[in-house]
Order: sequence, then C-alpha cells, then structure tokens
Amino acid sequence: MNLGSAAATEDPNQYMADVHCRSGGTDTPDRGCLTMECPAKTPDGEEGTPVIWRQAPKSIANPTWTDYPAVSGPTCLYDPQPENVLANIAARILTDFQQLPVNPGTLEAQPFPHTLKGGPTNFYTTTAEQGFDVTILGQAVHLTATPAHYTYTFGDGTTLGPTPVAGYSIPEADWLTNQTRTSHTYTETGNYQATLTTAFTGTYSVNNGPPLPINGTLNLTTPAKTIQVWKTERALVADTCQQNPNSWGCPGAKPR
Repeated sequence: MNLGSAAATEDPNQYMADVHCRSGGTDTPDRGCLTMECPAKTPDGEEGTPVIWRQAPKSIANPTWTDYPAVSGPTCLYDPQPENVLANIAARILTDFQQLPVNPGTLEAQPFPHTLKGGPTNFYTTTAEQGFDVTILGQAVHLTATPAHYTYTFGDGTTLGPTPVAGYSIPEADWLTNQTRTSHTYTETGNYQATLTTAFTGTYSVNNGPPLPINGTLNLTTPAKTIQVWKTERALVADTCQQNPNSWGCPGAKPR
C-alpha cells in the first residue's frame, strides 16, 4: 500500500491468517494451536479461531507460505472467515485512523512572544509517534500514528513545507544569529498568527498480526500562536530607567 508523498517503500510481502490450527497437522502440537482457547468476547458472541500468521512474496504466483517472524505462536481471530474480516478492516481502517485522538503537539518559537523585524525566528514542533489500541469489527487492532512531514504557516502570507524537518530548540544566545532550516524572518512589524500542520502516516495490526501500512494521512493543525514582531531603535540617553522612569525607551514612557 502507498502512504502518499511521505510513504515508505511498499511492503513486498502478502500475509495470511492460516486456520491450520483447527485442521490438525504435524506442526500444530509444537505451536500450541490444539490447546489454545479463543473464548467469545460477548455473551452472545462466537468463539474465535486460532490462526498462525504466514507471509509470502507478492511477486510469486502460488508461493510457499512461511511463518511471519514478528508474531510467534498462534493468535485468535473472531470471525468464521478470517480473510473476510481482515479485508473489511482494511476497507475502513483509514476512516478509523483519521478519527483517533492524536495529539498534534505544539508549535514553539524562539524568541517568543516578541521577536524582531528582520531577525530570524526559530520555529519547531514537539509532536511524536503515538500508539492506540482499539476494537474494530470485534478484533483487537493496534494503530500507530507517526509524524511524517510538516507545513509551517507564519501568518504573514508565507509558508514552509511540506517538509520532513520538525525543527529543534536552540540556546537563547543564538536566537538572533542562528538561521535554522525552520527559521522565518518577518519583514514588517505587527502581530501574526502562526500555525503548524502535521501529516501523520500510520500502520495497523490485527490481533498481534503483522503491521500493515494505512493508505492515507491524518492532517492536524495546532492552535494559532501569536507572534509579536517589533523593531529596534537606538538613542543616546542620559539617565537609566531607575533614575528617570520617563526616559526614552523605559517601560511606560511616552513615545517621542
């Protein structure tokens, strides 16, 4: 499956929930299939089916299936036809993924809340990978949301991205001199509403089965952050603000 512009390489394998556990065979006693119980999850529900996950290359017709190494031993599927429930989950997984309570993180700026006209303002985000355990069509499904790329909107009509760069915090001594890959320079004074939109890609696994890619993204935007852009002026003054609170540049002094 394709994950869009930030997708990883397509999985070369296909997967099967093998019901060999119930049909017997030379390998089932060693795996615990014959003794594994899959009790119903609800009073009126049906018992699950012990299965072994197997994999094979997509490129080979009539392949030889081998055990999927990421899942050791049998696991349970709660549908009389496991292949159908997996297909049904796959058909709706993007919708479920986009409804997850994923934390979009925060947009940070340095310096903040005031920055200087003509100087670099460093932006970065704190978002991270997140995991969720949900039930879909009676199956235990684990979903993972991973931040893939970011779009910075600076509030002055300019944007950066989509970019895979999340940015990072820098020391205060470097705020006015260090131009990072996610820095922005405002050319006019004023108050600007900056936001960040993160595109999350995802994977899902059913009943501890193999992780499968989700074909699509979840796009989340942070609350707006007000950036106040000031300009600097220089003047010679005779007194400090302590000596003369009305001196030029002192807090509360009248403009001149």
